[in-house]
Amino acid sequence: MLRLDGVEAAYGPSHVLHGVTLEARDGEVVSLLGRNGAGKSTTLKSIVGLVDVTGGSVTLDGHELRGLATHEISRLGIGWVPEDRRIFSDLTVAENLLVGAKGGGGWGVGRVFEYFPKLGEMAGRRGGSLSGGEQQMLTVARTLMGNPRILLLDEPSEGLAPVIVQALGQQIAALRREGLTILLSEQNLKFAARLADRAYIIEKGQIRWEGPMGRLLEDEAIRRAYLTL
Repeated sequence: MLRLDGVEAAYGPSHVLHGVTLEARDGEVVSLLGRNGAGKSTTLKSIVGLVDVTGGSVTLDGHELRGLATHEISRLGIGWVPEDRRIFSDLTVAENLLVGAKGGGGWGVGRVFEYFPKLGEMAGRRGGSLSGGEQQMLTVARTLMGNPRILLLDEPSEGLAPVIVQALGQQIAALRREGLTILLSEQNLKFAARLADRAYIIEKGQIRWEGPMGRLLEDEAIRRAYLTL
């Protein structure tokens, strides 16, 4: 479904990704793991056209995405949930959701509130008044309003209280059961392990390991080499 082949990416003169190859198949959850600064966020940005891809290819169902504008990539069915959330703080929860609405599909305000009932209770509150966890839920919900085929989640658990992380994980698991393809960028292995079928580990802009999540959980040497702080 989604595939990166030998992707090179840079911020101006700073070369960040060095031949990244990975894929997310239809209906699976794939986790991209690594320490802070390893290249996880840059990988997701390379998919949605927010970083300069200088080599390799990014394809969706075999169609090249490299060179397309971000809004064109979004219309093809890729939804990106950024690490810094980027909600509209002066708009209400309901208004934030409507900003993200796009095209025909099964996701509308009513269905989003079924998945995130707390947002329904706060529909009239301004986004800036929400807690960090509530803002993260709103960001995911707003992205779903675009009816994506693939959801890119960038560090969704970062900075959240454990009880909020647990609730967010349950909501992501529910989306998985709906058959939504998810590429999850994370430092939190415990969180990712609850959700992902397969994992990739990135270090210094290169994929160092890939395989089933169960195999990673059994391999202490790999975890210690690439994930332990």
